Formats: sequence, C-alpha cells, structure tokens
Amino acid sequence: MPAHTEAVRLLAPAKLTLSLRITGTRPDGHHLIDAEMVTLDLCDEIIVHPSSQTSVEIVPTPAAHGHGAAVPDWDIPTDGSNLVVRALELAGRTAHVEIRKRIPPGAGLGGGSADAAAVLRWGNCLTVNEHPRPSAISNAPGSRAGAQPNESAPSPTGAGVPAAVTPQQAAALGADVAFCLVGGRARVTGIGEIIEPLPFREQRFVLWMPPVQVDTAAVYGAWDELGGPSGPNANDLEPAALAAYPELSAWRDDLEGVTGRTPQLAGSGGTWFVPTPFGAHVPAPADEGLRAADASTIGCL
Repeated sequence: MPAHTEAVRLLAPAKLTLSLRITGTRPDGHHLIDAEMVTLDLCDEIIVHPSSQTSVEIVPTPAAHGHGAAVPDWDIPTDGSNLVVRALELAGRTAHVEIRKRIPPGAGLGGGSADAAAVLRWGNCLTVNEHPRPSAISNAPGSRAGAQPNESAPSPTGAGVPAAVTPQQAAALGADVAFCLVGGRARVTGIGEIIEPLPFREQRFVLWMPPVQVDTAAVYGAWDELGGPSGPNANDLEPAALAAYPELSAWRDDLEGVTGRTPQLAGSGGTWFVPTPFGAHVPAPADEGLRAADASTIGCL
C-alpha cells in the first residue's frame, strides 16, 4: 500500500443546526431526529503527519474572524475516546494529527465531528488514489448534479488497502459525523446517518459561544426527564439545554440585547446564533470568556 509520506493540511468546517425536532427514541436509547444542518466557514485546521502510530495533539487558537479569549482552557481528550483517533481506526490509517482548534468543544457546532470527518475524507482520498477508478470521479461528464465524492468512492480490491468510509459508517462514530463528512446544506434524519442534500443558500450568522462545554448526552437525558418537550425557535433541545445548563440563558439574553433578534440554540448548545446581513458588524462580547464570530455557509465538501 502506498505510504503517506508528507504532512497534509486539512480544514474541518463547523456545522450549524438550523432546526432540530426529535421524532422518537429507538430501543437502544438513541434519539431519532429531523434536522436542517449547514456547513460554516468557521474551521479547525488539521495537520496530518506521517506516523506508524496514532496520536492526537490539541492546539487551542483564537476564534476565526471574531472576538474571544486568546488561550481557552478546553477539556478535550486525546486518548482512544477522541473522535479523530476513532476515525483513523475506522479508516484503517495511522498518523500523528495536530488539531488547531477554533471551534469550541461542547458548543453544538460539531467541532469533534468535523475533525473526524476531515480525517475520514483524507483517508478516502488516499483510498481513491491507491485504487483509482473512473466511477470515483463525481464531476465526470454525465454524473449526477450535486453527487458527493464519497457516494461513488470505490471499494479497494488490493490486499491491505482500506475501503472508503461511507456517511452511514461514519455515523457510528457520532450522530454529526455523517453530515460533516458530506457537508453543504441537508436534511438530516434517523440518528444522523440519513443525509438528504438541499439546495445551497448563502447565509451569514453571528455566533455567541459561551465558555461552557455542554455535554450532549446530558442534554438529551434532560430532554427525556422533561417528558420530551417541543422547543421554541425550531429546536426541541433548547428547554433541556437550559434545564441542564441554566447559565446559558444569560448569554442568550445578552446576544438578544446587542442584536435585537431572538437567538436560536445551536443543536444541544451552548452556542447561540442569529442570522445577520453580510457586512454587518460582529458585536464584541463584554464577557472575556465568551467568543463571538461571524460565519457564513459554504457548499458541499
């Protein structure tokens, strides 16, 4: 199998959940969702270094094109529980991965999922290069408009060559990984593994990212304990997030005060966001621990 011999720079874009309805719960406890997600130009930067052993290094960085703390104190594991480590294992690859974090963890922006998806795309590209086939070229004449590169990635036939990872397989790592692998704008259903691409819309948002690492499992647990409420602003998890993390309400009210708009919660939180016109000023937060950024939608990855 051809070796990965040089460091490779990848971008891992954040995702934003514009709407989230919980439609049921499976016998195994996983929640079924019906959501609209978009990819943003707020990105982690990933450097994949050749290595026969897998390891991950986290380097916190300032928020992209916004305001916020220069050196955040984030609790991100680098052991086998890290999604990038698990993604490398799923892809059948090894590497030392340096993650230059701009997407806060526990913010509802899919930062860990985005990092894992970027590594999976890299692995899939290696697979295609190791066993190229014409059907793997999604922009070939006559190909379906809007098709994703991973939809036609070949299954390698060479001994020892890992197969390309599909969005359905990626969802086993985490509910957001499948969408982050595809990107763009999509309706996401099931537990996150069913991706239905939607036409691209150019949109811009102000993101208000409090210094709170929200535990998604805790928020879903709170939703169950509350009896499965429907949430305001098209997000069923908002009441549960506020129950589990009451302090989030102060930052919601702060963003509403400076923008005059009703903020929405990003997924399970804790980021609040409002749509904003292109060219509008991003307000600077009074809280030094809070990050504010403007972010625009981007197309399929």
